[in-house]
Amino acid sequence: MFNRIFRSTKRWISNNSQNALEEAYQKALAIKKIEEEHFNNQKIDPKNCNYGDRVYDYFEGELKSNLQIINIKLNQFKTSKSVHNFLDNNVNNKGNKDIDYQKELVLERLNVIDTIIDKYNNNYYEASLTIPTVENNEKKFSKSSSIKPKNNSENNIEPNLETVSDKTSVLPRSFLRTLDRIKQEIDPKAGDIEQDVINKFRKSRYKTAISVKFLLVLIIVPLLVHNLSKIALGKIFIDPYFAKNEQIVFINQDLEEEALTELRTFEETLRLKSLIGLTSHLSLEEEEEKIKEKALEIANNYRSESSNAVKNIFADLLSFSAFAIILVMSKREISIFKSFIDETIYGLSDSAKAFLIILFTDIFVGFHSPHGWEIILESIARHFGLPENRDFNFLFIATFPVILDTVLKYWIFRYLNRISPSAVATYKNMNES
Repeated sequence: MFNRIFRSTKRWISNNSQNALEEAYQKALAIKKIEEEHFNNQKIDPKNCNYGDRVYDYFEGELKSNLQIINIKLNQFKTSKSVHNFLDNNVNNKGNKDIDYQKELVLERLNVIDTIIDKYNNNYYEASLTIPTVENNEKKFSKSSSIKPKNNSENNIEPNLETVSDKTSVLPRSFLRTLDRIKQEIDPKAGDIEQDVINKFRKSRYKTAISVKFLLVLIIVPLLVHNLSKIALGKIFIDPYFAKNEQIVFINQDLEEEALTELRTFEETLRLKSLIGLTSHLSLEEEEEKIKEKALEIANNYRSESSNAVKNIFADLLSFSAFAIILVMSKREISIFKSFIDETIYGLSDSAKAFLIILFTDIFVGFHSPHGWEIILESIARHFGLPENRDFNFLFIATFPVILDTVLKYWIFRYLNRISPSAVATYKNMNES
């Protein structure tokens, strides 16, 4: 029984060590992913991105959090592995190799971790972690993750990693930030600070100009392509085709039913005015002639509407192609525009954020939203000359707003709750009142 308890304890310590190393490895990969997606595969630094201060503060917070976890997990790995090696050295348990690490796997994990956190040894990370040996009395490898900053007196760099004691200061953090701001304002080197403010303003102005221009291009170019292609295709192909085939009046049954309803209404209105004396009495031949003229007018209108629907299909395809080409050729502008949108949205006050969220949800996923979605679907079908499908409309209205509401709630919980928790609290209060 003692041997069983001992083996279980050893297995638990081994699994704990392995899990700690794996968590540290995953956090290192998370830092690497941020570098690849947002900092051009370079160090997480304001010099390597075009984001504003608030967006960069978010990434810096993610970096600090991941480095803290890496520090904790590597210490846990060191402790667990030391205990495991001690038990192996004192107990003859060589036959059991289930809990041994593969040396290559451990080395691979440690190399990835060191490659990532070595970039931030001066700014964020201060720890001396010696990874214990994996094999006993044989080829030992001692992987040191000691990431020690250089002399701060020489580099004027202090670790920015915020510990729990930093967060729970005696004085409120806002008060400390105010003192720091006053200190900067009375600093003799205030000229450098003024130059930094000017540079930030120039950068922000440049980013705003690029974003506005890019937004205008995204709107104007597709619209121009749509209108020009619609005119060109209509004159060259579609209008001549409908002129040669005069029997083509309606491209779907819904248009035909609308035309019949309109003609029937005209006929009944004409007879009513004649009966009540609003117009002179018409003979059957005169009445038939007026109805025929109206029928030809209705036919011409619906033939024009049918040809216009066909034009819209080709024009929208070309317009979408132009839009896609702009996106493919404007990766830099997209990155700047995304940063501009992030700064604009996250720079709003908490009440403004809550107001926009409530407005969006009430319009698109609220109680009255099905009526709006029904109008949108009918307009799209008419734009492309498609017959209205009530079953599809009801299915879409029953599923898409629900999906949209779920995505919005996930965004609030996953991102907004972490970036601006006060805005989430304000949104809940406004939504409940």
